[in-house]
Amino acid sequence: MDRIFKRNWIWVAHRSDLPDPGSFITTFVGQHPVIVSRDRKGEVHVLLNRCRHRGATVCEHKSGKAASFVCPYHGWAYGQDGALRAVPQPKGYGDSLDKSKLPLVSLRVEDYNGMIFATFNADIMPLDEWLGPAKIWIDLFMKQGAGWPIKTMGEHKFTFPGNWKIQLENTTDAYHFPIVHKSFLDSVDNQTQNIFDFVEGDGFVEDLGNGHSVMVMIPELVDLEENLDAPIPERFQRLAEALSKDYPPEKVRQIVRAVGGSGFNLNLYPNVACSMAFFRVLRPLAVDETEIRHIAIGMDGGPEIANEVRLRLHEHFQGPLGFGTPDDSEAWDRVQRGALAGYNIDILLNRGLEHEAKRESGLLFSDVTAETGMRAAYRQWLTDMTCETAIEEAVQ
Repeated sequence: MDRIFKRNWIWVAHRSDLPDPGSFITTFVGQHPVIVSRDRKGEVHVLLNRCRHRGATVCEHKSGKAASFVCPYHGWAYGQDGALRAVPQPKGYGDSLDKSKLPLVSLRVEDYNGMIFATFNADIMPLDEWLGPAKIWIDLFMKQGAGWPIKTMGEHKFTFPGNWKIQLENTTDAYHFPIVHKSFLDSVDNQTQNIFDFVEGDGFVEDLGNGHSVMVMIPELVDLEENLDAPIPERFQRLAEALSKDYPPEKVRQIVRAVGGSGFNLNLYPNVACSMAFFRVLRPLAVDETEIRHIAIGMDGGPEIANEVRLRLHEHFQGPLGFGTPDDSEAWDRVQRGALAGYNIDILLNRGLEHEAKRESGLLFSDVTAETGMRAAYRQWLTDMTCETAIEEAVQ
């Protein structure tokens, strides 16, 4: 937790979670509860959710709007920027209380294209550099707004009894799809089945550096603003007809294309993925317990009927009664249980290694079923776990 989740950039929110001055959400950076707030000037802050007096949390609401955060224990009040604004009965401190020296502790915070990250590490490279080649894929993912900004639209949250790295591996694992997700494939029409028959296709997995990776399953859906002349899939014909009442044909095609989601999964080490049509966020709770959040996204200002279809698609696969996530989580559970059998037995992460090659940029890539993305994450994990600076800080 110290060497990875306190030293790296950790995704905490999307800008649509903080639409107005005074908006906030509560979440975690590793094990540390934080408040992500937007102040009156529009600046975003990530504040440790801990009163500077006796340590109580100052906010227990998941989200909302607030002019201040007031500790329920002794009434200390903090502004949206974390500054200590008021202390009841201050005379009890004499001249020893300097409010300017007791704000809520702030983390370093930066954002890219609506993705907000925070870190305890004052010396870490800028977020722009940390993301590197992953920025191109974030930009492509955000085209699901069909010309409107992306917004979050609610989430499913659950825990599974396994180590967080089991899930980290899954996001760029195409090899399991036709086996684990056979029930999903049986639940959709033939045209959709053909779209998701990508294991033998032209997709690829690419190491983007710093532990990040991308898995392209459906190359023709990488850039949602290309190939808009392609026929509208049968499952979206009713939506297209409804949209045609209010939008010209080219806009209808753009919206429909966006509703179906992107044809890739982007893994941003260590805790978030832009996964086809939703955000997947992981948080270790213990060595053998992990919290997963699947956050649905939609078009902020776009047609409501299109956002409703996106939610239904999200529920179909990611929902608690869906055909995808419950099967995935069963597999993760079994990996944890199986890992208890025997000692010093290696797992294999060499799939696609013989076919791995380098782009002109130097980035490694291999076929869509390769474990290139997992190797990328574990290389960064090894760096984090063996970094002398990180080890010294953990000991202190």
